[in-house]
Amino acid sequence: MNFLGSHILSINQFDTQDVETLFSIADQMQPYAHRELKTRVLEGAILGSLFFEPSTRTRISFGCAFNLLGGQVRETTGIKSSALAKGESLYDTARVISGYSDIIAMRHPMEGSVDEFSKASRVPVINAGDGSAEHPSQALLDLYTIKKELKISGKFDGLNIALVGDLKYGRTVHSLCKLLKLYKNISFTLVSPDELKMPKEIVEDLLAAGHSVRETEDMETGLHEKHLVYLTRIQEERFSSQNEANTYRGRFRLNQSIYTAHCEPNTVIMHPLPRDSRAEANELDSDLNQHPSLAIFRQTDNGVLIRMALFALTLGVGKDIHLTSSKVDWYTDRRF
Repeated sequence: MNFLGSHILSINQFDTQDVETLFSIADQMQPYAHRELKTRVLEGAILGSLFFEPSTRTRISFGCAFNLLGGQVRETTGIKSSALAKGESLYDTARVISGYSDIIAMRHPMEGSVDEFSKASRVPVINAGDGSAEHPSQALLDLYTIKKELKISGKFDGLNIALVGDLKYGRTVHSLCKLLKLYKNISFTLVSPDELKMPKEIVEDLLAAGHSVRETEDMETGLHEKHLVYLTRIQEERFSSQNEANTYRGRFRLNQSIYTAHCEPNTVIMHPLPRDSRAEANELDSDLNQHPSLAIFRQTDNGVLIRMALFALTLGVGKDIHLTSSKVDWYTDRRF
């Protein structure tokens, strides 16, 4: 893929060489994300941050990544706070906002909306989540996390992973499966209620690529002998009613006792967050917060690195990051 000036809309755009390129740049971003150095490589550039659906980590990490490269961020959050609430089309919004911005990160509750928006945009657009379809930057940061947690130096071939929870509406696992499909001989155990199974087309694509796929509603047996377990919450915003979502809430929970009984001692625990910590859900218990294999907060930190790398490659400054480097002049001790 030629990153320069490209929209980043789907994991389907990437091949393994693209992933290696992106991860190489992400590695170079660590001293800046860790506040050991600062750079002004995107000084004067503007990110249009359009989040028409609730977001904490993704919205803030995109903005943080752009700021850390020296750029500025202009935000719109929620459809009600935008002209879309007055009936403006995505086309008109794209034409206007792309005139104010050098790059746009966009989230929208409707599948295909970011792609539609990008067709009218005059600047690159990064898909920050469109309905239950895709979340490409999340899949990339997830794979980067897997690489670091499992200390993988080459390919991701031969992984044995469990994906647990709402696999029907969870766009993070959809994109992660599409990304892992690029590699070889991966064993997927898909743990979910029958009604929330992984979309059939994704399962068929994994099988066609030569991977092993097992689907089950039995979480405990699904955890055995896994390199990593990736949990998701029930995507209540995708259901027709709260009562329907409540039917599945709390069905699959991981806590210290279940982990000890059914996981390998070093099985990596991942979750795209937010985890639903309400008592009736609690899919990832706080009694695992100090567990060394709990990677969820390292996962969020990696999101900044990956999004910095996406900005740098898309705006053509991947080789220039260090040209404006200098030491930070404020106190910082984030204990990464």
